[in-house]
Amino acid sequence: MKEIRGDAKSIRKLLGDSKFAIDYYQREYRWETKQVIELLNDLCNEFLEHHKPDNERSAVEGYGHYFLGSIIISDKDGRKFIIDGQQRLTSLTLLFIYIYRQLKNDGQKGQLTRLIFSQKYGKHSFNLEVDERTACMEALFNGQPFEEGALPESVVNILGRYQDIEEHLPGALAYNDGTDDFEKALLYFSDWLIDNVYLVEITAYSDADAYTIFETMNDRGLSLTPTDMLKGYLLANITDTDRRNSASRAWRDRVTALRNVGKDEDADAIKGWLRGQYAETIRERKSGAKPGDFDLIGTEFHRWVRDHEKEPLGLNDSTAFSRFIEEDFVFYGSWYERIRQAAEKLTEGLEAIYYNARNNFTLQYPVLLAPLVRTDREDKIISKLRIVAAFLDILIARRIWNWKSTSYSTMQYNMFRLVILDIRGKSPDELIDTLTRRLEAEEETFASNEHFCLHGQNGPQVHRLLARMTDFVETNSGSQSRYPEYIQRSGSRSYEIEHIWADHFERHEDEFNHQADFAEYRNRIGGLLLLPKSFNASYGDKPYKDKREHYFGHNLLAQSLYERAYESNPGFKRFREETGLVFQPHVEFKKADMDARQGLYQKLAEQIWNPDILRREAEA
Repeated sequence: MKEIRGDAKSIRKLLGDSKFAIDYYQREYRWETKQVIELLNDLCNEFLEHHKPDNERSAVEGYGHYFLGSIIISDKDGRKFIIDGQQRLTSLTLLFIYIYRQLKNDGQKGQLTRLIFSQKYGKHSFNLEVDERTACMEALFNGQPFEEGALPESVVNILGRYQDIEEHLPGALAYNDGTDDFEKALLYFSDWLIDNVYLVEITAYSDADAYTIFETMNDRGLSLTPTDMLKGYLLANITDTDRRNSASRAWRDRVTALRNVGKDEDADAIKGWLRGQYAETIRERKSGAKPGDFDLIGTEFHRWVRDHEKEPLGLNDSTAFSRFIEEDFVFYGSWYERIRQAAEKLTEGLEAIYYNARNNFTLQYPVLLAPLVRTDREDKIISKLRIVAAFLDILIARRIWNWKSTSYSTMQYNMFRLVILDIRGKSPDELIDTLTRRLEAEEETFASNEHFCLHGQNGPQVHRLLARMTDFVETNSGSQSRYPEYIQRSGSRSYEIEHIWADHFERHEDEFNHQADFAEYRNRIGGLLLLPKSFNASYGDKPYKDKREHYFGHNLLAQSLYERAYESNPGFKRFREETGLVFQPHVEFKKADMDARQGLYQKLAEQIWNPDILRREAEA
């Protein structure tokens, strides 16, 4: 083996001084939403450990450092090819593009551009250089739409993960539930990312040597996962050979089933089970606070179990250890599997789990497992899941409507302290009472924000709200659910948010004196629909009178603007009578029409996310 070098580098040094390429035979960029959210949470939690909103910018230099792992490079005649680490470097590049797009500080924007691309002879090229991704990356950097079609896997994932960053970074970076100045926090965060986050660049001077290093780091030795280590610890404490063998088979079967659901689902199931059933503490949301049970289970659950075997786990003897596997783990692991299946596919009776998953609310898993008791009958368990999932659905929708973050880092503290601890082991009736009180205690309702609208940060959330509203009107009028279709945001059959008013201030100068007032009104949810991307391309810029009739060819919420929707449609008529919702056609769409439609959407949201649903879910 030739020379091998290992250098610890800040991101400024790593991305600012080098260009990286990926060989044609390397795998695609395949990170999913889960991995991007984990990266954002890890980075933001570390940053917020040291950050205070009133700090001077110079204080960031003294914030703690963070190690983001190693990358392996093959240096071929001075050109660097990534052997391991392209998932992280691609994600970091997307993160820097997003930050660049948000910041107004020209000096910082200049620093960020040097991490994203380099310039030579008047042309720039990305520091992570892959030809098939260039057009997509250019569009993201310049804030331009990107024409989607039959795209390579990496490009599809890059677009999706950038949307994830847009949606989740503001919440992950929120301090004290978003009371921070986001742009100021983002500026400080970018300073910290550039100079306080490190990776180790391991460089070999041939592909063969680079792959040998990669294999050595990943394959040699006993690479035990936390799940493997927990299994070994539990089985070692079962003294009876037959019981140990039986417990080992039960563990193997359950872990195999969970891994069939997805990568790392065995570990996620154990975390959800232990957090939902046993955690008693969580780290306080302040600088210097120590990790609690909730946090330690998330990072080292095998050690947490060992350290808490007596209290609260009650692992006092060999029989208790075998029961912990054969009864408890099998029970909670099986229900976690069913919950995850409901999260991935719209399932009758468990629809709210699917809705919560579409909002990327991964905290729902420990919350849903918290009230379950091993001796519960299946119908009782289903009832509990329906009640808790409906509560989360209502809470999430209300927060989105009031421009509150629903990100993991923002929600985890109160979700644990105010919900998980409060519902653990409770009956359906107790859940209804407890969670109804929790909703009544919340300041945010749909009535508390009569001007809810689309803005730069909440596009994906508004899209999903419109999908629910559209689906609610249609299913309650007798049609089949099309919610999974409505939430598609990429591909030829995707749906987009349609503004009833095109972006032409001059058409509305009779009612608005200022462009800004028009823009705010235009973006109100009452002036929005969810329509196929092809419709937006053809009709989106036209005046209302020219496209109103064309709305009739689409979903019922769009059709309701046109008179013919109220003719020969008994299902829609029955829906209006039963709900009391005041739908009406609009021959023109003036400011008063927008106000009426805004009120209709608010009342519609109150029906969809009504706390009375909790009791109806228990009775279903």
